[in-house]
Amino acid sequence: MTLLFRIILLAVCLFTYFFLHHSIKKEKMRIEESIFWLILSLLLLVFSIFPGIPDILARLLGIYSTANFLFLFVIFILLLRLFYVNAALGKLEERVKTLVQNEALRDRREREKESKTGETKE
Repeated sequence: MTLLFRIILLAVCLFTYFFLHHSIKKEKMRIEESIFWLILSLLLLVFSIFPGIPDILARLLGIYSTANFLFLFVIFILLLRLFYVNAALGKLEERVKTLVQNEALRDRREREKESKTGETKE
């Protein structure tokens, strides 16, 4: 891994840390959501400080260069994150649909009660 690439990784990790810190402080992101990004940033920081680790992993996996390994690694991690977010989104959509249906049924029952009580008063 070249020195320039290691410096870029360090800079990106530091930028990510400060961006997350700022986002949490301004309440634009919850701490729970930022943990994933902090862990990924720390992992890339370890890779930039100890370039032997990604070199060994790249050779073990038969990947031509360390940079290719890092790009593949990040893409794989982001795909996993995307899968997790989509699964959570599907659950939330189902919950919203159920809530809307329950609210519609409750409104219908209330209107039916009002119409029945209106008929008996006359």
